[in-house]
Amino acid sequence: MGLEAACEVITRRRPGTGSPEFCIMAVKWTSGHSSSVLCLNASKDGLVASGAEGGELVAWGEDGTPLGHVQLEGADDVTSILFSPSCPTKLYASHGESISVLDVRSLKGTLDHFHVNDEEINCLSLNETESLLASADDSGAIKILDLEKKKVTRSLKRHSNICSSVAFRPQRPQSLVSCGLDMQVMLWSLQKARPVWITNLQEDETEETEGPQSPGRLLNPALAHSVSVASCGNVFSCGAEDGKVRIFRVMGVKCEQELGFKGHTLGVSQVCFLPASHLLLTGGNDGKIRLWDVGSEMEKKQKSPAKHTHRKKAKRAACPKQGGNSSATGADEEKHAKILPKLDIEHGEKVNWLLSTKIKGQQSILVADQTSCISMYPLSEL
Repeated sequence: MGLEAACEVITRRRPGTGSPEFCIMAVKWTSGHSSSVLCLNASKDGLVASGAEGGELVAWGEDGTPLGHVQLEGADDVTSILFSPSCPTKLYASHGESISVLDVRSLKGTLDHFHVNDEEINCLSLNETESLLASADDSGAIKILDLEKKKVTRSLKRHSNICSSVAFRPQRPQSLVSCGLDMQVMLWSLQKARPVWITNLQEDETEETEGPQSPGRLLNPALAHSVSVASCGNVFSCGAEDGKVRIFRVMGVKCEQELGFKGHTLGVSQVCFLPASHLLLTGGNDGKIRLWDVGSEMEKKQKSPAKHTHRKKAKRAACPKQGGNSSATGADEEKHAKILPKLDIEHGEKVNWLLSTKIKGQQSILVADQTSCISMYPLSEL
């Protein structure tokens, strides 16, 4: 069936300590790909799809058995895939500058094909009503495809470098967030066809730091790789090359940074909220996968007497031109306080994609990395 069991070092931390509580086995899904797996997605019916280098796309059963395989036209890397929420057998896949729509039951032909971007697509996102599909590309543009009209209705251009990730906000089908290698995070309104809020991660870090930047900061700029929006629609996360995980809260048409912490020793390649929670999965170039209870950390911050000071600080950071640099405050120290993960996985390979989904009724983590295998970790102990 192409399954291998492999022991990975996984630790769950006791509150206030770094001691492990248990070790579990990871299951490897093999025999599907011949090259590095780049992206993953799962349907509500338990089907899993993976995209890889060279145009490879594979459908999997819940038991890790490959159900179908296709090499998409042009052999461009499959960089992002999405199952349709309304039709669990329909699959959207980006490869090169194109998007193909496939039936996962028969991958040999495409149901539809769109060439909407000018450069390679990095990420796809569907809004909740499945009326719009966003595709972010290397030029920094985000194209909004109307799936009923089958044409691009918006072209969002504000990133000055690669747009690495885009995500529609749940419960708000006309609003999305994006991030890019220009170190910027943006909140977009499709009605206005422009960002209503922008923050530059590097500039915000400079404002919060006394004195000149350290050499380490210069070597690891805050290139933003991944965004994920919690199911509430008002909280989202961003992972960046500086190893930091940042948590933002949407307040109307503005956003405030609620948390910022060093999540990984190298760049954070993936962030992913678990369904219906504020538990956040992160994956890094350091080969680690971690689970954070950012909901509890935000609650602690809201109860802190420094909350009001921090909110004013966050507003200044969102509009850097309106104020000069300020020294670090107690609120800044609180925002960047050390936070321990609930779960540590020594995966050992650079993480390309993270997915939290139910496998055989059990919440699990699926991981794509530099290998041709998919790793599955159960979360039954949480």
